[in-house]
Amino acid sequence: MRSIGFSTGALALGDFDQGLALMAARHTTVIELSALREQELPALMGALDRLQLDRYRYISVHAPSRLSVMKEAAVAELLRPCIQRGWSVVLHPDAIRDHGCWREFGRLLCIENMDKRKEAGRTAGELRRHFHELPEASMCLDLAHARQVDPTLGITREIIREYGDKIVQLHLSELDVRSHHEPLSMAAVWAIREIAHLLPHCPVILESMVQPDAIDGELEMATQCFDQERLAALRKLSHPTEVSGGTAQRSVR
Repeated sequence: MRSIGFSTGALALGDFDQGLALMAARHTTVIELSALREQELPALMGALDRLQLDRYRYISVHAPSRLSVMKEAAVAELLRPCIQRGWSVVLHPDAIRDHGCWREFGRLLCIENMDKRKEAGRTAGELRRHFHELPEASMCLDLAHARQVDPTLGITREIIREYGDKIVQLHLSELDVRSHHEPLSMAAVWAIREIAHLLPHCPVILESMVQPDAIDGELEMATQCFDQERLAALRKLSHPTEVSGGTAQRSVR
């Protein structure tokens, strides 16, 4: 089964302590610490040594999505402790002005695809220049963004084909007409099921804005997105791959 967790910003906007407290009673092992607004970043990075994070096997930090006061180099410098900790730093491509600020992060820099409001970073082709400048960078595939840009999931499949080996985490939610993250619908669940078998087996971070009493329900909805994937895995265990002449005969997608 996939590891599914939440973004602290989805649970408690601008309050990572509260977001972590809400997840404390859940048996999740992945978390994203959100500093989506630039004023949140200094407080988050200053609190790292006191945060109780030992239970988490995967931790990422979402960098600010827009800079109006802070300089890009200063943001990158604040985020450098993530390198020592081995945490991914999720970054919007339209927030990148100087690729040189981010090269030190290597694969820990996790570039996210964008929604339809943005003028770039929405498709495989629009992401290409950033991965050219930052060839070691990884990717956060935001499934809601990709589905909004192309409800047929053609763009999602294209991104997976081109950057599948770079994808280290998934963002999962539904989007409303203003591109705000909201709880998953059954339409979203069925759409993700169609492509679940194509997705790398990596942590899933929910960005659904939910009330505390809806957290468990949203985690269950997220699990349902990958039901078909789980059934396929069970079928594979029940019917081991045939071996002929010492070579496994693999099925072709």
